Amino acid sequence: MMASVNVAQDPARNGIRVMIVDDSVVIRGLLSRWLKESPGIEVVAACRNGKVAVEQVERVEPDIVVLDIEMPEMDGMTALPLLLAKKPGLKIIMASTLTKRNAGISMKALSLGAVDYIPKPEGNHGVTTSADFRRDLIAKITAIGQARPRRVSPRPAFAKPATSGSARKMGAVSLREADASVSLVPFSNVKPSVLAVGSSTGGPQALTRLFTAISPVLDKVPAVVTQHMPATFTAILAENLAAASRRVCKEAEDGEVLRAGVIYVAPGGKHLVLNKGAGSVSARLDDGAPVNFCKPAVDPMFDSIAAAYGSAVLGVILTGMGHDGRDGGISIRKAGGNIIAQDEASSVVWGMPGAAAQAGICSAVLPIDQIANKVIEILKRG
Repeated sequence: MMASVNVAQDPARNGIRVMIVDDSVVIRGLLSRWLKESPGIEVVAACRNGKVAVEQVERVEPDIVVLDIEMPEMDGMTALPLLLAKKPGLKIIMASTLTKRNAGISMKALSLGAVDYIPKPEGNHGVTTSADFRRDLIAKITAIGQARPRRVSPRPAFAKPATSGSARKMGAVSLREADASVSLVPFSNVKPSVLAVGSSTGGPQALTRLFTAISPVLDKVPAVVTQHMPATFTAILAENLAAASRRVCKEAEDGEVLRAGVIYVAPGGKHLVLNKGAGSVSARLDDGAPVNFCKPAVDPMFDSIAAAYGSAVLGVILTGMGHDGRDGGISIRKAGGNIIAQDEASSVVWGMPGAAAQAGICSAVLPIDQIANKVIEILKRG
């Protein structure tokens, strides 16, 4: 039987154009209905396997493909590079159930060009009844589809911005002229005792690039990371970061004392917060409610790290949707610490770093590779 494809009949619509690729006719129909009911989203094709998707992608011209991993005839991992070759710049979101095998495959897909992943509940019934899956799918498609270069709107700064001359003198990093409406604050001269990183959509790729580059200076401080991910995925993320950085990288354990040179990842389903004790700082895993719809979330980690380390915090906010990290970043800045945000051009979604930049709490807004250089510079000179 010929593999089916359903193509939208109205190509003139100006919404985010989405192709769904899944071998289940129930899932294809359900996702198509959800997305068609969402303002600004247009389903241009629903394909039953990767082969049909590759054949159709140039004709239907999607902006985003939601790509299942396990399919007959051509699976998602086989189709991924073929789709990107036929349509450079295509945004691909991998969809997979929450197994360790699929988590590993999804992480590999991110390294091969997929921009994000979405954990899919088990079975058709699980997908049908999951309000969280529906919300997350629509949110990801909307955020990724709307991510276009744009000028930042002026926002009141958290602290009074330095003038151009004093900013250079005090160490604030200049933005591109197009981003001049973002106010930067000077770096403090306090030697960092910890590196704290928050990320979401596009984060695994950015984290890998960052920690690969800064590995030589990580013996000076512990590093803590919150990436929006479910539990099965955070374990794989820690393994990948360990391999890339050649450093010990692990999911944080409740009560363990932080050690310099080690990267601690917040485990999926728990907030990572830090407690200051007699001469040491330890990790605590908080099973409280989601924050900013996320668990783990960046804000609780940043809030606690500001309380534990005061001005000796170097915080980094990487690509991601939403504004998680902004309020915690304000806590770090109030305590005298420093915040660096990823710039819009190198972010998959400039939500989290953009919110921090517009809040006026950052001392630098930089491309991911320049963030690594700045972190190295700060940790080397103390």
